[in-house]
Amino acid sequence: MSDARPIQPADWAAPRGYVNGMAKRGELLAIAGQIAWDAQQRIVSDELDAQFGQCLANVVAVVEAAGGHASDVISLTVFVTDKQRYLAATKALSSIWRTHFGRHYPAMALVEVSALVEDRALVEIQGLAVLP
Repeated sequence: MSDARPIQPADWAAPRGYVNGMAKRGELLAIAGQIAWDAQQRIVSDELDAQFGQCLANVVAVVEAAGGHASDVISLTVFVTDKQRYLAATKALSSIWRTHFGRHYPAMALVEVSALVEDRALVEIQGLAVLP
């Protein structure tokens, strides 16, 4: 029997076909790709900056549900449907980043993709955290 446990923020709708986070022995937390869904799985906006902020908030919510903090995140992969749009918004996205992560910057990668799981999704963020 595995000692891994799924992580689900208490006030979120249950996902189907994935988990929002997975912790193993309370040390490593794998954070599933988070799109700009609110707790009821509704896309919050069609604007990139609002979606980016919601994705980051969702990542932090999964980490906190596992007993961690934003500063415990060690790696993030950001998937976007339009790299040029993302790069053009860098200044605004930096401000949004600081709202959720302050000056904590984990290892990160940016990947442009043709589409994401939801048609309206412009960005998806997955990650890893080491829990205290």
